[in-house]
Amino acid sequence: MKKSYKIEVDCANCANKMEDAAKKTPGVKDAVVNFMALKMHVDFEDGADPKAVMKEVLKACRKVEDDCEIYF
Repeated sequence: MKKSYKIEVDCANCANKMEDAAKKTPGVKDAVVNFMALKMHVDFEDGADPKAVMKEVLKACRKVEDDCEIYF
């Protein structure tokens, strides 16, 4: 299942760090962050609960960029 989320991030480098953090989160098959559009596209693994996985993605992203935001 693929979903898109609006994000708030300050710079392209931070967006790349968020993308890497999201990709390492259990339940995420793939993730792409588009800094210019302020969007995160997430491809979830089969059977994953998107809401629960996104809470973990947000925690992981805040470890690399503490003031980032993902709206889900």
